[in-house]
Amino acid sequence: MPDFLFLESNEQESPLNIIHYALIPIERRGSVYFSKKALVQSPELKKRWEDEVKKAVARRSDQKEHWATVSDLEIKRIYDPMDIKDMDFERDIGYPGQFPYLRGNQVTGYRGRYWTFRMFSGMGSAKDTNERWHLLLKQGQTGLSTAFDFPTLMGYDTDDPKARGECGKCGVAIDTLEDFLQLVDGIPLDKITTSMTINPPASVLWAMYCAAADIQGVPLTKIGGTIQNDMLKEFIAQKTFMCPPKPSVKIISDTVEFGTEFVPRWNTISISGYHIREAGSTAVQELAFTLRDGIEYVDDVIKRKGLDVDSFAPRLSFFFNSHIDLWQR
Repeated sequence: MPDFLFLESNEQESPLNIIHYALIPIERRGSVYFSKKALVQSPELKKRWEDEVKKAVARRSDQKEHWATVSDLEIKRIYDPMDIKDMDFERDIGYPGQFPYLRGNQVTGYRGRYWTFRMFSGMGSAKDTNERWHLLLKQGQTGLSTAFDFPTLMGYDTDDPKARGECGKCGVAIDTLEDFLQLVDGIPLDKITTSMTINPPASVLWAMYCAAADIQGVPLTKIGGTIQNDMLKEFIAQKTFMCPPKPSVKIISDTVEFGTEFVPRWNTISISGYHIREAGSTAVQELAFTLRDGIEYVDDVIKRKGLDVDSFAPRLSFFFNSHIDLWQR
């Protein structure tokens, strides 16, 4: 079946003409997005514009010789119909919720549901952070995002000599289940989803969360949230370690297996590019490393656990860096 398009006609643009034109197969019309007339005119119009540019540059040169994104991808002086003359709507753009997901992965976008509003927060003791969480929820926040201190991130107790001076400094200190129960005191875990930025000891902190839900009388099937649990990017970028790569990935596959069977609303890995970008990568490198990390996790779960990919992959989330070059992203 031929591809069809939904754009302009060479004739007068009445609704009926546009509809008629939209039903003409692409191979009978040339460009997907511009009429044949526009494609013929474009090179001539561009040539006239380029002649004017040469005159302008002769009078005053550009502010710099090379214009590029922060990832050093060249930015042309101008873009015109010829840049997208071979673009295919289904292959390159599509509709929301359909491959290649250029227009988002939810079919109704934000008309169906707004994104969850959650501020990254955690400081001092569990009690301190609990008070902050209640304030944020009262002010309209719709989810929680947990910042842990460095000893917790690295799997150390607060009273360990290596943790000296770091307790509660860049996040909340959690050593025991009692701490965690204080952290979520008064938080309805069946109604509020929680993101936990934790990696080496992610399975331990998640176990505390599950235990807290059980104590609240909330079934594991009703709780929702995310653990970052992405150790491969730790070895690449952020550098919080407990175990070497192979046992780290094994633990991650264990959490995926457990979540798939018992905690179906939980995102068991947040495959992260943000830290890779912040460590100095380009946008292309960030995407490449992050997607490859995701492939490794999926392959390991399939090989080690024998799970069908469609049983767990919908609960793999991604975390990318929102940088300053919107269109490059």
